[in-house]
Amino acid sequence: MKHIPKKRFGQNFLTDQAIITSLVNAIAPNTDDLMVEIGPGLGALTQPLLKSLKHLHVVEIDRDIISWMQGFYPAEKITIHNMDALKFDFSSIGDRIRVTGNLPYNISTPILFHLLDNVDCIIDMHFMLQKEVVERMVAEPSTSEYGRLSVMLQYRLQMEYLFTVPPEAFDPPPKVESAFVRCVPHTSLPYPAKDEALFAKIVSAAFGQRRKTLRNTLKGLLDDAGFEQLDISSQLRAENLSVQQFVAIANYLA
Repeated sequence: MKHIPKKRFGQNFLTDQAIITSLVNAIAPNTDDLMVEIGPGLGALTQPLLKSLKHLHVVEIDRDIISWMQGFYPAEKITIHNMDALKFDFSSIGDRIRVTGNLPYNISTPILFHLLDNVDCIIDMHFMLQKEVVERMVAEPSTSEYGRLSVMLQYRLQMEYLFTVPPEAFDPPPKVESAFVRCVPHTSLPYPAKDEALFAKIVSAAFGQRRKTLRNTLKGLLDDAGFEQLDISSQLRAENLSVQQFVAIANYLA
């Protein structure tokens, strides 16, 4: 299919066959897996996945691509969900699903947060993302990449940076390097928050002005006595705290 990539959908189509093989090997699809692909595009991942899977669900917003897919793939092999991935209820597919895709870089972070809302029905996720985003996802405390995204995802997921993908692997080539990441929901949370909304509020406040100390960013939430009780210095910055420490603050306040 000849298709002109649409900037509004953040379309960059993967074309490098060696990279595609590496992706499929990393995903390791099994025949009966209940799998959904976000943004299948021109089928770089879809076609090799279908060689292993009995059936595949795809979420695609581009009507031109959907029209082509309906004529290209056998109806019994694929279910096409024509909608925005940010509005799609992934739990509607089943309670043990695998998710993959070359995510549009312009909305990758909102999609990741949306998937956290569906995490109870997900076995694992494999995504192609902007390299900078993957580095933030897997970042350790006290590094420049570590931030709100790191904490919120690591609270729920175990993540692994698999490999880097150069711009020339795509058509058109993006202006940035990409990376492939594996995300596996924790079977039980290592550090459960009593009030997850409060936990999210604290993380957001702490990183809202990341150059300021916790005494300033958490003012009105945590006082000096609280810092002392938790054995956390109020002179630290948000990037210095582990997920466990953020949960400890939330649970103390809860």
